[in-house]
Formats: sequence, C-alpha cells, structure tokens
Amino acid sequence: MSTLDDWIMRAAGDLGLPPDSITADLRAELLDVTRDAAHGVARVAGPLTCYLIGVAVGRGDPPHAALATLKASLAQQLANQTDESDSGSERES
Repeated sequence: MSTLDDWIMRAAGDLGLPPDSITADLRAELLDVTRDAAHGVARVAGPLTCYLIGVAVGRGDPPHAALATLKASLAQQLANQTDESDSGSERES
C-alpha cells in the first residue's frame, strides 16, 4: 500500500468514515479537478474546490454529479480566459 493510501485510510478513520470512502476512480477525478482548478484559476483554488465538492456531497449531491458540475464550470472559466486573451492579442495587433 502507498503512503497516499495509508493516509486516506487513516484520515477516513479519523473522520469516522469507511476506509473505502474514496474509490480509485473518485480519487482520480478529484485530483483532475483539483489540478485544473489550481492551474486554471489559482493554485489555492485546488484544495478549496475539493472542499466545496465535499460540502456538496455532504448535503446529498452524488460525488460524480458535484465533480461534473465543477468540471463544466472550470471548462467554461478556461474558455472565457482564452477568449479574453485572444481578444487582447487582437487589440495589440
């Protein structure tokens, strides 16, 4: 078992959650969204985005639905940033 797996199991136990609370697929999706938020918005957006997903799941949203919502939002954010930077380069020409 990896150090990450050990930590996830320990953290889950400390929070009174089952050790398999984060499946391998869910972990991969969370890490992808965290990476995209950290690189596309701001570095600190990564962990805060994961926290928001956890809050949404805590209120009853399915994890994959919360992830899909924020993936779509991040895609829109990045598209808007690209459009804005493209507009800026056209003005400079």
